[in-house]
Amino acid sequence: MSNRRLRVVLAEDSVVLRDGMVELLGARGCEVVAAVGTAPGLLAAVVDHRPDVAVVDIRMPPTQTDEGIRAAVEIRTRTPGVGIVVFSQHVETTWASRLLAGGAAGIGYLLKERVARTSEFVDALHRVADGGTALDPEIVTQLMRGGRRSRVDTLTPREREVLELVAQGHSNRSIAALLVVSERAVEKHVAAVFTKFGLRATDTDNRRVKAVLTYLAENGSRPAVTDASATRR
Repeated sequence: MSNRRLRVVLAEDSVVLRDGMVELLGARGCEVVAAVGTAPGLLAAVVDHRPDVAVVDIRMPPTQTDEGIRAAVEIRTRTPGVGIVVFSQHVETTWASRLLAGGAAGIGYLLKERVARTSEFVDALHRVADGGTALDPEIVTQLMRGGRRSRVDTLTPREREVLELVAQGHSNRSIAALLVVSERAVEKHVAAVFTKFGLRATDTDNRRVKAVLTYLAENGSRPAVTDASATRR
């Protein structure tokens, strides 16, 4: 995780949770430059402060439906240099798809319970601010479910497992540690995924990103995730 001090705009309508997150982030070396409770307040704060990352609750006033995600999509369009981490009480794959439809870099989608895991949460903020992606494992699991026959069906169980971890933002070294295998073994699995998905190496394309995009797109979701700041192959 980067040691730089992140500038954060926080949008959460619950005063208790908002104050708690401000305290949590401050204790972890982040500077919360604005904490707001509405989508319009969020948009204004991002324009005023140009933070490294905006942390946004999906459900916000007045309807408590999709105000937050719509604001996040607008931020993505207006100020693409601002990282966005949205969080929700439940898995909302449709809203995740809306946010990620414009690309995976600089985007995070976490469940609220993940916020309580302070180190993981702050690490996700740094990753997104640096142009990577942080997707909650439960979101990945939901997005990968689907019934259509696709290239995904050609993957072995281990290749699927490796690709799911890639989608969560893990590097090859991190995956090797989690699966208790060698980094070389992980590299072979990743290479097999590239081959099965027909992804050739180029000077400009990140095959890790494309592999996850393919995985999720062929399982019923258009967008996808990866850690664009992690190892590029």
